[in-house]
Amino acid sequence: MKKPKWVVEKERGKRAAAAETVWLFGLHAVRDALLNPARVRLRLVVTRNALDRLGDAVSESGIEPEVVDPRKFTAPLDPGSVHQGAALEVKPLHWGSIEERCIAPEGRLPIVVVLDRVSDPHNVGAVLRSAEVFGACAVIAPARHSAPETGALAKTASGALERQPYLRVTNLADAMERLRTMGYALIGLDGTGEGTLGEALEPLKGHAVALVLGAEGPGMREKTRETCDRVVRIPAAGGFGSLNVSNAAAVALYAAAQR
Repeated sequence: MKKPKWVVEKERGKRAAAAETVWLFGLHAVRDALLNPARVRLRLVVTRNALDRLGDAVSESGIEPEVVDPRKFTAPLDPGSVHQGAALEVKPLHWGSIEERCIAPEGRLPIVVVLDRVSDPHNVGAVLRSAEVFGACAVIAPARHSAPETGALAKTASGALERQPYLRVTNLADAMERLRTMGYALIGLDGTGEGTLGEALEPLKGHAVALVLGAEGPGMREKTRETCDRVVRIPAAGGFGSLNVSNAAAVALYAAAQR
């Protein structure tokens, strides 16, 4: 019996996802991936100097390195990648569900960052780094129109990609509703928001908070904005200038963590 078209497409998608690999580069990103037991590591390409600096991590990972001439670095990276003599081919991380990852450990405030169509890997990497610093449970983004796990994202995250859950979901509004069911207040951030972030957080001491940020320029999509409980702004000292999304996320995370 011939399989329905939707079944064939679903199976093809699963096979493609299973075959997908990512090349991480840079000493920090490669070291942290080598030390992450959840990483499936496939190939390590290093110069002799980089291997000397990564020796303990390489030994612990058990992977056999390919030592190459720095003038003929063989890893398939973009020519502009600052690889520092180290590149590691890996499988993408799978963090599990929102329900699994968005419950804060005892003694920590439940905070989540939701990114709507933030496609610049440098911005997402910086958000992951801030999320780790301020103890966020996860960073959530749509599977489409958001930065995937890449070497550039990992390098900007400076190791946080290996420890900070980055959940990419099929439907962002549905994911936000799931957070609401878990007790999260959904606070959108936008320069046109009514009221300030501080005012929104004041009555939420000890409460689970999801900070929702849109892409620079277009901001949040209408559906995302409508799903928020409240949309507020980060107050500026004057009527000029604005923060990029990664800086706004860092400020908002700090404010949320201080409650």
